[in-house]
Amino acid sequence: MNRRGWLQWGCAHCALLAGVGQAQNRADDARFGRTTDSPPDTSVDPATWRMPARFPRPDVSTDEGGLWALMDREETRLRRSPFRLRDDTLGSYLGQICHRLAGEHAADLRVYAVRTAYFNASMAPNGMMQVWSGLLLRMDNEAQLAAVIGHEIGHYLQRHSLERLRDIKQRSAFAAVMGLFGVVGAIGQLATLAGAFGFSREHERQADVIGTVLMRQAGYDPREAARVWGNLLLELKANPDTDPTRQSVLFATHPPSQEREDQLRQLAAGSSGQTFDAEYRRMLAPHRFDLLNDELKRARPAETLVLLQRMLVAEPASAQLLYFRGEVRRQRNGDGDRALALSDLEAAMAAGREPAETHRALGYLHLADQRTEAARQAWQRYLHLLPQAADAAYIQQALKELPT
Repeated sequence: MNRRGWLQWGCAHCALLAGVGQAQNRADDARFGRTTDSPPDTSVDPATWRMPARFPRPDVSTDEGGLWALMDREETRLRRSPFRLRDDTLGSYLGQICHRLAGEHAADLRVYAVRTAYFNASMAPNGMMQVWSGLLLRMDNEAQLAAVIGHEIGHYLQRHSLERLRDIKQRSAFAAVMGLFGVVGAIGQLATLAGAFGFSREHERQADVIGTVLMRQAGYDPREAARVWGNLLLELKANPDTDPTRQSVLFATHPPSQEREDQLRQLAAGSSGQTFDAEYRRMLAPHRFDLLNDELKRARPAETLVLLQRMLVAEPASAQLLYFRGEVRRQRNGDGDRALALSDLEAAMAAGREPAETHRALGYLHLADQRTEAARQAWQRYLHLLPQAADAAYIQQALKELPT
C-alpha cells in the first residue's frame, strides 16, 4: 500500500474511533480515576511507584479497544514486513530483556527489531514494540538497550496511547500526526507507524522515571540511560550548523536534551548494576556489518564518524570498524580525508581479517592518487575474496580499463 492509501486508511479508522464520543471519554476517565473538574496528577514518584497488574484486553467498542484493533492489524503487517529482522536468537534476546524488566506484563508484550538505520523505538497500546536497527547499532551494552526497552514499557504501563488518541481526535489531525516525522528512506509505513504514537514531553518524563525503576529492579546499571541520550546528542552536534531537535525522530517529542540527560542522571544517582557489554557485542556481531553498511548509506558522515570513534574506543583493533571509518572518510572526500582513509584501511589490513570491501576502497583511493598498479592489485584481491560481490562485474570492467 502506498503512503497516500495508508493515510486514507488510517484517517478512516480514526474517524471510526472518534465516533465513540464524549460519553466514552467520561467512562474512561472514571475507569482510570480521573475527574473532569481538575487535571490529572501526572507526576511519577520513583520511590513509591509500583507496577500495576496486567491489563485486560479492552472492549472493542471503547477508544482503547478500537486503537488495539488498529494496532493488531499493523502488527500483522509488521510480522510479514521485509524490514523486520528475522533472527530467532535476536528475537529471544530481546524477549528476555523485556521479561526481565516487565515481569508478568512481558506475556503481553512483543518486541520486533526493524531494519532501518535511524535511532528510534516505539510502543503501541496493544503491546507491540519496535526497536530500530539504528538504535541497536548505537547501544554500547545490554543495560543501554534495557534503558530504551524499559522506557517503552513505561509508556505501556501508564496507558499513554489512550491519551495520545484523544489529543489526535480533539485536533482532527490524525493524518498530520501520521506524517509528523515523515517517511524515512524506504521504510514507508513502518516509519509512519512509529511516529504516529509520539508521546508528549510529560509522558516521556514519566516513562524515563519508570524505565529507571525497572532497570534498578532488574539489576541493570541505570546510569547507562543517561549515556544513551548523551551519545546520541554528541552525534547530532557533530553537524554544527544544524539543530539537533529537527534532525532526529527521537527529538520530536522528547524533553530538551540537557534537561533529559540531567534528569536521567539524577534518577540513577547512587545506583550501580550490570551492563553486560560482552553479551551485547556477541548478540550484535552477526548483524553489525550490515547495520554499519546501512549507516554508511545514511550519508551523514559527521555523525557516523562520532559513532565509529566511540565504538573504536572499546575495540581499537577492530578491522571492521577501521574499514568503515576509512570508507566514510573516503566517500566524504573532504580536506585531508583521503590520507586519513588510507591510514584507516591500511590499519584494518594490519589488524587482520579485514572485510573484503577494504580492498575495494583501497583500489578507489589508489586510483584517485594515480597509483594504477596498487589499484589493480587491490581490486584483484577484492574479487578473489568476494567473487560473487554485487559489483563484481563493475570492478572487472574497471580493471580492464586501467592503463597498463
